[in-house]
Amino acid sequence: MTAPTVLTVIVNWRSAAMTLDAAAAAVAAMEGIAGAVTIVDNDSGDGSFETMTAEVARRGWNGRVRVIASGRNGGFGYGNNAGIRAGLPGGVQPDFVYLLNSDAFPRPDAVRRLLDHLSASPEVGLAGSYIEGPDGTPHETAFRFPSIWSEFEGAARTGPISRLLAAHVVPLPIPQGTARVDWLAGASVMIRRSVLDAVGLFDETFFLYFEETDLCRRAAAAGWPTHYVRSSVVVHIGSETTGMKRWRRMPGYWFASRRHYFVKTHGAVYAALATAAHVAGGMIWRLRCLIERKPLRDPPGFLRDLIAHDLGALVRARPAPSIPLLPESRRTQ
Repeated sequence: MTAPTVLTVIVNWRSAAMTLDAAAAAVAAMEGIAGAVTIVDNDSGDGSFETMTAEVARRGWNGRVRVIASGRNGGFGYGNNAGIRAGLPGGVQPDFVYLLNSDAFPRPDAVRRLLDHLSASPEVGLAGSYIEGPDGTPHETAFRFPSIWSEFEGAARTGPISRLLAAHVVPLPIPQGTARVDWLAGASVMIRRSVLDAVGLFDETFFLYFEETDLCRRAAAAGWPTHYVRSSVVVHIGSETTGMKRWRRMPGYWFASRRHYFVKTHGAVYAALATAAHVAGGMIWRLRCLIERKPLRDPPGFLRDLIAHDLGALVRARPAPSIPLLPESRRTQ
């Protein structure tokens, strides 16, 4: 029986040194696994492409690692799609695609653990790793799908409400073993290629955030569940490329991605109700902070920006684009 092949895809945007470190960790974790690593530069414009290309050659990674240019900074899903479409060297599609963030570093057996799990569980479509910070702090990366109720609970952040709506809380307790989840953060996720054949690649309407939620939801709807594999361990710095830790206000693309997800999965009326639920929960939180003299902890102007964006989107409403599929010639077993 032929050994399964794995394509590791790492998207870079203006973080060449860190991306090369992630690639080095991926090369080590791919030891003994047939396949390759593709670094996709999302039009960094800072010399990243040239730097990474030269460094790959200097390290003798030619044949195992390559650097390609996506052509523009189209976002996380766009960059990963470019790497997936390129396939393995020679254009052959792999059996599995492994997505790794540019600020994530798999332990030596992390990729093998995901591959072994998917190989032994043909009914599972996606498998993701246990993620921890450089200091060993566990990261929340396993989630339920968002809903109107989760929007209300997440914004209210109040004990009695959270207990009442416990079945709708989006972040799941970190599983202590392999477990089925609704969706996983995309820092370290392996996907069966037949899933991508069936449901398509990432929806490129999402610039950043909610794209992996959408992909896992489409896979689940097609009968391909997502599993969290506790034994696969990856160290993740977190938010280095996006700069999320330094945001003073939420960027417009976060609001756009959130609304697109709800409209696409449930319709425009549901999306409006989800926003109304978030605003209602947010007002409860603000009242609580006022009474208890607690800090708000929300980005400045968050509710105002959420309402303004959704109202503006209603004016600009247009049909959602189709999901890009793999080229017909590459959908072969």
